[in-house]
Amino acid sequence: MIGTPHDLNASRITQSTAGATPSPSRSNSTDSYLPAPAPFHRSASFLNRRITALGIESLPRQTIMKALASRPPQSPNLSITSSINGLLASSVDDRDNRSTPMTSRRLSAALSELQISPSSQTISSAYSRFAAIESPCFFHKRFDDAVNIDRVLEEIQDDEWPHSRLMQTAIGVREVSKQLQRKTTRRAVRNVMIVTKARDNSLVTLTRELAEWLLTTPRYGNDVGVNVYVDAKLKRSKRFDVPGLLSENQRFEHMLRFWTPDLCWASPEKFDLVLTLGGDGTVLFTSWLFQRIVPPILSFSLGSLGFLTNFQFAAYQTSLNKVMGDAGMRVTMRMRFTCTVYRSPLPTSPSSDMVEGEQFEVLNELVIDRGPSSYISQLELYADDALLTVIQADGCIFSTPTGSTAYSLSAGGSLVHPDIPAILLTPICPHTLSFRPMLLNDTMLLRVAVPRKSRATAYCSFDGKGRVELRQGDYVTIAASQYPVPTVLSQPTEWFDSISRTLRWNTRGATQKG
Repeated sequence: MIGTPHDLNASRITQSTAGATPSPSRSNSTDSYLPAPAPFHRSASFLNRRITALGIESLPRQTIMKALASRPPQSPNLSITSSINGLLASSVDDRDNRSTPMTSRRLSAALSELQISPSSQTISSAYSRFAAIESPCFFHKRFDDAVNIDRVLEEIQDDEWPHSRLMQTAIGVREVSKQLQRKTTRRAVRNVMIVTKARDNSLVTLTRELAEWLLTTPRYGNDVGVNVYVDAKLKRSKRFDVPGLLSENQRFEHMLRFWTPDLCWASPEKFDLVLTLGGDGTVLFTSWLFQRIVPPILSFSLGSLGFLTNFQFAAYQTSLNKVMGDAGMRVTMRMRFTCTVYRSPLPTSPSSDMVEGEQFEVLNELVIDRGPSSYISQLELYADDALLTVIQADGCIFSTPTGSTAYSLSAGGSLVHPDIPAILLTPICPHTLSFRPMLLNDTMLLRVAVPRKSRATAYCSFDGKGRVELRQGDYVTIAASQYPVPTVLSQPTEWFDSISRTLRWNTRGATQKG
């Protein structure tokens, strides 16, 4: 929900759009007509997605490796219900004793064990194997205690399943989801991570104050506080003064620790709570650090706008005592995208399969634009392997509900509540005036491809980072991530309060005189 748009330099054209007013800098003779898209060379994993949405072979390799690194598979015949129950029943203390992350060799071996033969691609077999790589996020909505997932899946396979039963099950799952969103979570917070700008002197001073308070405030029957992780860049900071902090109590030497991006990737379960000091950009950076599991994030507003930072630092003691005490916390599960880049094989390559490239977890948006090229972008948009349209525009934005107040809003997109599972498609200066922003179902697997006969390449950026060039024949896939971002809710009307405060939503500039 970053309010400041990123700095950045249509539908398939038919005869009905010939009367639309084109951009003065573009020629109608060349851009108003598009040939039919050429046959697209798709990867085997994408072709198999239509067989079953639960098949492991339909997932990008990096997605599987992330999940395997999070939770190694136990038994290939383990049901999803017992798998989730076993995960949630594990003790909190076991997280600090986790084994070292799996190496690439072990990941490859585990990956090969999860292969599904084409003859066994049924929903039940795929689901049991997929249980091994289910998202281990400890704040995921859990339905297994209220809904017998295995039984429901078994009943769905029956062709004569009554419509009334289908309706009742759908309504029941929806009601369970509604109640879980209102549930307050109470858990012992023993490891707190603080994220801030290590080069901002004023924020470093506040970080030290917060860390000292967390270390010294007695909690959970102890005469000291909780373990605190700060940025490793502050280890030698004179302003943070690590030696002075440790001199207050000898036990602080084992309680004050330092986080690195590698630690966030290898052991995200170590952190029970993440505190951010800054603006929305700090929250985005935290999401960027955790490309797999994301601990709950509580954000203090020390930036400019603050769509995501709804806690005031002046009242941090009251807020943290409430969250870390008996009152507990409510979290908002903010949807992320898993964006995977696929490269077209080289002409000299013996294989025609696409090569999987970079993968990013995106909290705000994926932006695809024409980059430095003066030509209008020509992009093919597919949904579940079906061509939706050919986009002619300066670019397009695929935004999460969280990112609906960022670049998408500046480009004319709608405001969307973060609890709504949807994909926002917002064109950037489209060639046709009828190409308007729209909301898509989050169950769709989107693919944006650069046609092989395109006159120019395209560039895509992920939350304003990781800018990547897409050449002719390349494409990027967009899917709802297994790893959402849980943010601590300050109050039930938090989102409406934030847009009223930052955007002055539905606020008149002047009042009528009486």
